[in-house]
Amino acid sequence: MNEIIIKNKDFQTIENFGVSGAWWAQDVGGFEGIRDEIAELLFSQKNGIGIGCYRYNLGGGSKNSGSSDFHNKNRMAECFLKDDGTYDFGRDKNAVYMLNAAVKSGCEAVVLFVNSPPELYTKNHKSCLDKPLHTNLPRKNYGKFAAYCVKCAEHFIDCGIPVISISPVNEPVWIWTEKNGQEGCHYRPWGVHRAMRALCDEIDKSEKLKKANVVISGAENGDLRWFNKTYSRIMLGDKKIAGHSDGVDVHSYFLNDHIFPFFNDRLKFMARWRKYLNRKYPSAKVRVSEWTHMKGGRDCSMDSALVQAKVMYEDLTILNAVSWQHWIAVSDVDYCDGLIYINPDRSYNITKRYYAFGNFSKFVKTGAVRTDVGGETETLKLLAFRNGTERIIIAINLSEKETQVDLGCSGKAYITDKNHSLEEFDFHGTFTISPKSVTTFVFSAEG
Repeated sequence: MNEIIIKNKDFQTIENFGVSGAWWAQDVGGFEGIRDEIAELLFSQKNGIGIGCYRYNLGGGSKNSGSSDFHNKNRMAECFLKDDGTYDFGRDKNAVYMLNAAVKSGCEAVVLFVNSPPELYTKNHKSCLDKPLHTNLPRKNYGKFAAYCVKCAEHFIDCGIPVISISPVNEPVWIWTEKNGQEGCHYRPWGVHRAMRALCDEIDKSEKLKKANVVISGAENGDLRWFNKTYSRIMLGDKKIAGHSDGVDVHSYFLNDHIFPFFNDRLKFMARWRKYLNRKYPSAKVRVSEWTHMKGGRDCSMDSALVQAKVMYEDLTILNAVSWQHWIAVSDVDYCDGLIYINPDRSYNITKRYYAFGNFSKFVKTGAVRTDVGGETETLKLLAFRNGTERIIIAINLSEKETQVDLGCSGKAYITDKNHSLEEFDFHGTFTISPKSVTTFVFSAEG
């Protein structure tokens, strides 16, 4: 029997757990029969899993212009900026509906993120590239692009949306041509730096954004192996940018596809980067702003849920991530991505990933502090948090065998496994953790 002991050592303070509304919200937001139900399932503490952060995509405008023919039409996004330079905030109404529904259901933080600048400002007047590895934003338009981002943030703040940050650059290394199937813009490091500086200048002009303490997020690197030091220096080494941002946002993708084994060791890459940050920028926060299980086919099983939970565990313990955000919340494709799947008849299926994500998002709230914990084994991964007098332990059992643990107290256990979906049980001291499961224990430090 494993004895689980919370130790007297603190790590990072958690900000939130989140999801993205890209690509599905502009569709599902028009489904009057289920759109509010979906929002409740995702963001309500009472009727869902209490997700605290929502990433809203400021589109480049491919859906307005029809300039690109992406294979999935939902990846074409609307833009509030029209060709004549005026704004139409009546656009993207379905996605905006879901944004409002998320906030109404309990979401407390919104990040505005950009895949491509508005087509009005790009070189080719498209929201994707014609030529690989060429930046699609002319130098003369960086300021205009930043002003657009700030104008959109001001609009949403006026509408009561709790905007906390703007992320102007998404996965800048990748080749976002039409063939790659979505809006996107490649940037060299100098371009990322210029975009961040321009956004700083525009935020400084906005009393609304300064009053709301809106910060800059970035640089949303698409693979943990590449350019982490470069983007860290951009976000933290420039005094002006660092004055508008206290950390680095990164995507936690890591495809084991390199011919040299050295480049496939995820944990060592993460540890080296965290060590670098501790040495150069010890107060820097890491936010994991995107991850999904990169596998073909719909998977609603515990297998995928455990892959997700293991990545979350690694990111929270090695990177000391203060925020962890899943990629799309809802999916309509044959891929292992959404927490919920939408079917052609507008019915939906809830995955075990959804419930396992809820083992984190429903219980570990803003301000919770991760603490050290003893009792781990090779197949039993543990996370511990304190929030006032409440204590939370998340146990991830990767084994196909059950595991007995002793917590030395009484409380509630919430189990996600093959047969349970965040189901509540009482525990008194000892507890048998089921095979291939994620279990959240909640108890009082005073009892």
